[in-house]
Amino acid sequence: MRESFGSTTPEQWRVGLAQDEVQRLCSLYRDKVPPTIGEKIAAMSQASMRYPDSGKLLGDWREGQKLASTVTGGHVSTIQPEPADRTRGGNCYACHALDPAEVAAGDLGPSLTHYGRVHGTSPATIKFVYDKIYNAQGSYPCSLMPRFGRNGWLTPEQVADSVAFLLDPKSPVNK
Repeated sequence: MRESFGSTTPEQWRVGLAQDEVQRLCSLYRDKVPPTIGEKIAAMSQASMRYPDSGKLLGDWREGQKLASTVTGGHVSTIQPEPADRTRGGNCYACHALDPAEVAAGDLGPSLTHYGRVHGTSPATIKFVYDKIYNAQGSYPCSLMPRFGRNGWLTPEQVADSVAFLLDPKSPVNK
């Protein structure tokens, strides 16, 4: 695949082709990860976690709602390199059902509708959800969920906003 990208390919795309150790191991073992390798992947992924400077893992659900719906940024299929100031989003609806009013929701991942109502908002739940969004490999080695925070797709503050969208009782996810 690397060879198919010529010398005119934007640098940010070529850099993205370099696998880190977690990706290498997941590519090597695919869906048959030995337990010891899974533990190694989880430990490396947990070590990559970064948290908001404020220390708050539960942000603003309204901002999280915007991020869940935003589909722009980081698409390799675009003709021009992505502008540095482009607002990236999670495009969460591509894989998950969230707000019950949203009809265009994916089903590659589990439904997250009523997530906060079902799981509550304990500190342990908030941290689990934050870590899962930031770097899913720390919870589920070789998860198909993108490593949104780890890969710089979302900032720690944006991850906290996404957590709030899932957990806040006022969020449409929990109505």
